[in-house]
Amino acid sequence: MKSFRKSPNVRTHITRARAARMIIALAFAGVSATACKNDSTDPGRLLTLVVSPNPTTVAPNGTVQFTAVGTDFTGASVTPNPGAIVWSVTGGGSINPSTGLFTAGPVAGVTSTVVATCRGIAASATVTVVAGPLATITVTPNPVTLPINTTQQYTAVGRDATGNVVAITPVWSVTAGGGTINAATGLFTAGGATGTFNNTVRATSGSIFGTATVTVTSPAAPIINLRTASTYGILAGSTVTCASAPGTVNADVGVSPGSALTGFPPCTISGQTHLADATAATAQNDLTAAYNQAAGLPCGTVIGTANIGGTTRAPGVYCSATSILMTGDLTLDGGGDPNAVFVFQAGSTLTTAGNVVLINGAQAKNVYWQVGSSATLGGGPATFQGNILALTSITLNNNVTLNGRALARNGAVTLGTGNTINLP
Repeated sequence: MKSFRKSPNVRTHITRARAARMIIALAFAGVSATACKNDSTDPGRLLTLVVSPNPTTVAPNGTVQFTAVGTDFTGASVTPNPGAIVWSVTGGGSINPSTGLFTAGPVAGVTSTVVATCRGIAASATVTVVAGPLATITVTPNPVTLPINTTQQYTAVGRDATGNVVAITPVWSVTAGGGTINAATGLFTAGGATGTFNNTVRATSGSIFGTATVTVTSPAAPIINLRTASTYGILAGSTVTCASAPGTVNADVGVSPGSALTGFPPCTISGQTHLADATAATAQNDLTAAYNQAAGLPCGTVIGTANIGGTTRAPGVYCSATSILMTGDLTLDGGGDPNAVFVFQAGSTLTTAGNVVLINGAQAKNVYWQVGSSATLGGGPATFQGNILALTSITLNNNVTLNGRALARNGAVTLGTGNTINLP
């Protein structure tokens, strides 16, 4: 029998067929170097890619492991070689180009697109950075200063560890006094006691809370309207007396319904003098209205009979049901407000032996001393600041300077020696 020898062409076809079968076999095993080529309908050749998870979320600076799987034209699953996939990302964050491990940036709300590419075949997934767990709560405004019985609306903002805003519904409370607060809305109402209440307003969500400090002050007092009485350095109901020179009133002097004026000269008056005339009567009527206005203001701070000398006071209304005593210097702090008003209400007497010192914008014209009976200024040489509105009488002992007004409704105003009254 004649032997048959294979021709070179036959051998070439056999070799190519064997190679094709080997490639298909290797592709099914997931190790084919050509598994990502999309140029054939042979089983095992990759047709599409799918990236997972998709879509997904991640915390700031967190990581997500992405994977890519494929199918061939028959729909069978094909897993490309680990090194055949190239990973990339757009929109934020970073990804390991070989492994598909994605690392998010620190800012919430950023959505990135992760792309897996295998020799021209690509697929993608989206990942959104969402805020992490609540780490802090900030309460605003903080600090705040409120007059008594007034209100303040508070707000609270939650953030994660990297500063991203986290939605919260806080529960509000007051932990160190100073007032009350609506637990649901955060509307705070200052109480009747003045002072600084550290970290008293609290907003809580779970185990996390934030606080704010409140300072409660006396209510802001209005400027007392003296009307026509404002031009008088002295206005008395019965008599004005200057014991001996020197003594100077750098303003008008009036008496009504009385008419007695003694000691002028040698004491001097720079303004006009009105004795028992219609002008003085009008001024007395305006003084009565101003006195009643000052007396009717709600008390902000009760000082009682304690000595207010040696203390510093903020603007507000200070009251004593009986007498006010000031031995030593009293400092009035305007807090930078030139319109700051100070009102002192004495149920009976005012007795002083010291200076009134004005700082941080406080002005003598905005200081009022409403006295239920009589006022006596002493301790000279001393400088007293403000407008004295007395029901009965006012006495300036020797060497006292008054930057203000001595206005007595019913009784006398008496000067010693070396007194000076200047309109504020």
